[in-house]
Amino acid sequence: MTRHLLIAGAAVAAFSLAACGQKTEAEGAATPAQQAATPDANPAATIPTPSNEAAAPDFVAKAAASDMFEIEAAKLAQTKAKSAEVKKFAADMVTAHTKSTEALKKAIADSGQTVLVLPTALPADLQDKLTDLGKAENFDKAYMDNQVDAHQAALDLLQRYAQDGDVAGIKAFAATTAVTVQQHLDKARTVRDAVK
Repeated sequence: MTRHLLIAGAAVAAFSLAACGQKTEAEGAATPAQQAATPDANPAATIPTPSNEAAAPDFVAKAAASDMFEIEAAKLAQTKAKSAEVKKFAADMVTAHTKSTEALKKAIADSGQTVLVLPTALPADLQDKLTDLGKAENFDKAYMDNQVDAHQAALDLLQRYAQDGDVAGIKAFAATTAVTVQQHLDKARTVRDAVK
């Protein structure tokens, strides 16, 4: 009798394990927006979205400030950097983040969120970073280190809003822009690693 119970118990355990390992095929492939919103290699993006980032006004303010900081830091790099590669990266950032700001404005207008206003000046923390960057002894290295950090922070913000945000049109902007910011982050790491 005990032997039969052990065999039955083992069979139930085996079926349970097999059931846990099965994946449902009905889910389908993830869209690019879903992939951007749920990254594999970015543990920071799996942290629950802070409530002040899930609301459109807060997200818009942070995303616009991020773009503004990128543009101002890149302009500084165009005058202070010694490396041609760093200067090229900076020029690309001015173009890309100007375009991103325009896309954010369009997403706001298209979503009907007329009360959302983009900031006109950098917040104090980003202004302090920009000031410190301007004083850096090894500007190229400082700028590229800063770019890796800034793009990682922007990517985390975009991915979390794309997943948990409260306005569909702005969520779509965040998901699309996250793909571009990931490319910038990858490039920033490459340039940073080449800078002495």
